[in-house]
Amino acid sequence: MTRFNPGNREQHIPQILICLGILLPLLCSFPTTAYNEQAGTKLGIDILLEKKIDVLKGKSIGLITNQTGCNSELLSTIDLLHKHPELNLIALFAPEHGIRGKIKAGQSIQSCHDKRTGLPVYSLYGKTKRPTDKMLRGIDVLLFDIQDIGVRWYTYISTMAIAMEEAGKRGIEFIVLDRPNPFGGLKIEGPVLGKHQRSFIGRYPIPVVHGMTAGELALFYQGEFKVPVTLEVVLMEGWNRSMVWNDTGLTWIPTSPNIPTLESAFVYPGMGLVGETGLVSIGIGSTLPFQIASAPWISPQVLAKQMNDKHLPGVIFELVSISAGRKKRTGVHIQVTDSRGFMPLSTALHLLEAIRNLYPDRFISFFKQNNFDKYLGSSAMSKALKKGENIEPVLQEWQQEIEKFREKRKQYLLY
Repeated sequence: MTRFNPGNREQHIPQILICLGILLPLLCSFPTTAYNEQAGTKLGIDILLEKKIDVLKGKSIGLITNQTGCNSELLSTIDLLHKHPELNLIALFAPEHGIRGKIKAGQSIQSCHDKRTGLPVYSLYGKTKRPTDKMLRGIDVLLFDIQDIGVRWYTYISTMAIAMEEAGKRGIEFIVLDRPNPFGGLKIEGPVLGKHQRSFIGRYPIPVVHGMTAGELALFYQGEFKVPVTLEVVLMEGWNRSMVWNDTGLTWIPTSPNIPTLESAFVYPGMGLVGETGLVSIGIGSTLPFQIASAPWISPQVLAKQMNDKHLPGVIFELVSISAGRKKRTGVHIQVTDSRGFMPLSTALHLLEAIRNLYPDRFISFFKQNNFDKYLGSSAMSKALKKGENIEPVLQEWQQEIEKFREKRKQYLLY
């Protein structure tokens, strides 16, 4: 444990047909998420209950969590703490998608009572995203146990940051039960959030893919932005920065309704951004969310060839045809072949560049720049795309920002 004490919206798609198929050897080679006893990464909640339980004894506990909050054997953190004879769990706090992770993106969460435990569940994604005096009354320590996906605009880390701020104001301790970053700790992509782009989907200036765990981010927020909170991080065991999710031996639990599989998680940082452009369908409502780019006007053969000819690392593009009643969309299926080498954001931006080059009139007509800029945290890329310019200079400019961030984050890394 490290201790610091300072002063998507698409319609349901009923059927997907993957044209040409995917080669069996490729499918067989993709790592699974089944538990591997030899890997055996132990999560923060495991270590807390095995070795660090004394930090909670005699204290009233509030728990910020959802369906991903469980130990490595898939036992709920809520249940483990509620049933523990020496602990006093008095309140639960729900982020976006709710305490059980079943509510659609962007939909407000209502405060309620948990049916299993009878505990109050306070919403941090409704009328208020900031815990109030009433919610925090009587709480001595706030625990955060949620699986983040490693992307700046995924709102769980904003919920964590705001809760840290409010805990600090009231002298409430804050403890993060750490979990792996699905992309590992080495991959960093995208621009650092611009100062004029700050919002709930971008609380502090970090890149889109930041390569940090939730615990490391909490330390970064506290140290760089002077969040005045007494913070502890319960470290994992058996995880290091070179490990992607496939290496952990842990089972993937859907982090939100549209990320049911690890394959969807791997492409999300890029294709989630593509979805915000309004240009194409990205497979929401299908069995392949975030893994498809399709539209009635796309020639799948032409787009797939142009993307495969780029030889982007860790990915190939298959042809796809989607039938929804009398409507038909065609395009590409983004098939990750190497999750460690794959660069989700730059891949998606190259895809947008290819669509713009092939269908410039469609691009100009449908492209939603405001949404795109808000999520990306920079306007440089949208300007280059709209002007018909090569995106490589923008990617190189971001690389300079990434290197500065990489240096700045060093003092906060735990693994």
